[in-house]
Amino acid sequence: MAISSTSSKTSRRAKLAAALLSYRGRTEPRTDLILGLAAFIIFLGIWYVIVLTGLVSARFLPLPGDVIGTLFRLLGEASFLNDVWISVARVWGAFFLSAVMAVPIGIWMSSYRIVGSLLEPVIDFIRYLPVPALVPLLIIWFGIGEGSKIAVLWMGTFFQLVLLVADDAKRIPREFIETGYTLGAKPSQITKHIVLPAMLPSLVDNLRITLGWCWTWIIVAEIVAANSGIGHYIWSMRRFLKTPEVMAGILAIGIIGLLTDQAIRVWHRRHFKYL
Repeated sequence: MAISSTSSKTSRRAKLAAALLSYRGRTEPRTDLILGLAAFIIFLGIWYVIVLTGLVSARFLPLPGDVIGTLFRLLGEASFLNDVWISVARVWGAFFLSAVMAVPIGIWMSSYRIVGSLLEPVIDFIRYLPVPALVPLLIIWFGIGEGSKIAVLWMGTFFQLVLLVADDAKRIPREFIETGYTLGAKPSQITKHIVLPAMLPSLVDNLRITLGWCWTWIIVAEIVAANSGIGHYIWSMRRFLKTPEVMAGILAIGIIGLLTDQAIRVWHRRHFKYL
């Protein structure tokens, strides 16, 4: 029995090693979780070494424990929690607006050549413009209220997402479309019953990715004419060289983004098991 148990463990380890090292190998979610935690532990270890050895002064790079302690303290303050909720609302509002516009426009761009030919050059041009350089113009157009902040987040998300959606729709095999026409389907029915279901797995992935991009613009959106939000808090603490508070604010954004990203990943795995 002992020999059999040892042999079974060896076999499992060999399969795990093969899955981890093979090209596009598959692993269990538990293994992915363990590896992810190990990566964070290694990262924190390197961080500790850099500070404790004096490579970087603790004034500019606080110890991880100090940053985490500062974050827990801030989470107990109503003002910081209010900043968090405001930033989350801004990001999700701008992202929802981007998605509602980008999905139909992207599908039309891939479905009708005239739409693609008219819009793609303009979208390509605008998406290469530096969003921070447009902030003064957006403030002139939308004022110093929520409109300009949502506009910054939208600018950083929409033009990237619409091209990703168009590419997803273009990847649908033409045979699917021709089969729909053969069965008498109209263009609207083909879009609803063929194109959307076929592109949904990759669409969800691209939405997840662009949501992360939207979060990266929150600092830019909240440092100009803002009096609330995580970005405003980080910028305010920077003026007083309160590095632990600055890094705690950055850590809060990272945690929110990571939790959201992993939640969407779990949803994706459960609903698209055939991939």
